[in-house]
Amino acid sequence: MTGPLDGIRIIDLTAMISGPLATMILADQGAEVIKIENPACGDFTRSAANRQGDMSALYLNNNRNKKSVALNLKEKAGRDALLRLVASADVFVQNFRPGVIERMGLGEEQLRKVAPNLVMVSISGFGDTGPYSQRPVYDPLIQGLSGLATVQAGADELRPQLVRTILPDKLTGVTAAQAITAALFARERTGESQHVRLSMLDAIIAFLWSSDMGSQTFVHSEVPQQEAASLQDLIYETTTGYITIAVQSDREWQALIRAVDRPEWAEDPRFQTARLRQENIDARLELIQSVIKTDTAEHWLARLEAEQVPCAPVLTRTQVLDHPQVLANDLLSHYDHPQAGRLRQARAPSRFSAAPEQHWQGAPRLGEQTGELLAECGYSAEEIQAMCDSGIAAVPAK
Repeated sequence: MTGPLDGIRIIDLTAMISGPLATMILADQGAEVIKIENPACGDFTRSAANRQGDMSALYLNNNRNKKSVALNLKEKAGRDALLRLVASADVFVQNFRPGVIERMGLGEEQLRKVAPNLVMVSISGFGDTGPYSQRPVYDPLIQGLSGLATVQAGADELRPQLVRTILPDKLTGVTAAQAITAALFARERTGESQHVRLSMLDAIIAFLWSSDMGSQTFVHSEVPQQEAASLQDLIYETTTGYITIAVQSDREWQALIRAVDRPEWAEDPRFQTARLRQENIDARLELIQSVIKTDTAEHWLARLEAEQVPCAPVLTRTQVLDHPQVLANDLLSHYDHPQAGRLRQARAPSRFSAAPEQHWQGAPRLGEQTGELLAECGYSAEEIQAMCDSGIAAVPAK
């Protein structure tokens, strides 16, 4: 069975996380993704820690189901080889700083000469123009500039905090994958190809606006200082670990009262409505914590579930692997990688009824498909060997 993007060829010049994650999402959905890498070192994530079989988990987990072609794009012969590959492609994705791809001689004008219907995608850190456009970028910088670190702190006057995962990188990857499929759909309907541009900063600010920018929504009103919803997380300590409880509606609040056997809370004037419960959130959460800490996680989860109170255990990353719901979702797959050995990875989250079985091919070795794909473009075995001997291309060592 084939995925919904079967027959789509993507040339991927991206590195690190945002671009590679975007193209892996598309590869998981059936696209043929050809990852172009520097013969000298490849994607930087190849050198990351947490390794097995001389391959890093970071590279493996963002480059599954791809092919690797190693070309030195600083050399004309390398660029010429790339253009031959582009000629048969549907999508071209790159995440160099704005202007770099044009200086390399691989801008939109050059690419469309060989592939007029190409969907071109440019991912940047801060955007194509403006005072930050040429600055180097990493995830913490976007968290700071976008306001995400202040949101994470809980209030404007508190010390900003970083989200402890590279959210801007990963969300940009998801956003890019969606935009690419939209551009392909538009091309299918209209015959018109497009250049998709997005930045990490764009993706995060748009992401925040749906729930965290309420005070900034109304233009002609004085903007109040953003206040904390609460200085406490919805994480509760029990005698055997941690659980999370989240209640919104009156029905859920009454159910919680029954679960913890505190009928007096129903009469407390601070908690009579959803609005009052929000305004008095710290007092409410302190009361809940005072009760929850008196018994085990198992006890409280059973009581809460019986009353249909939204709740869940708080798990470590290793505990997640064996949770019954994760197992029921068949979320984790095991397979053998020829170099890295036995791997465990999360499957793609979207499942398609026409292709229920997902294809698994481990992330490629550097230049693993160089010979195969250059031969497909018309290069002879002797020409490919000469390119490898000169450092213009590379294949894996035998």
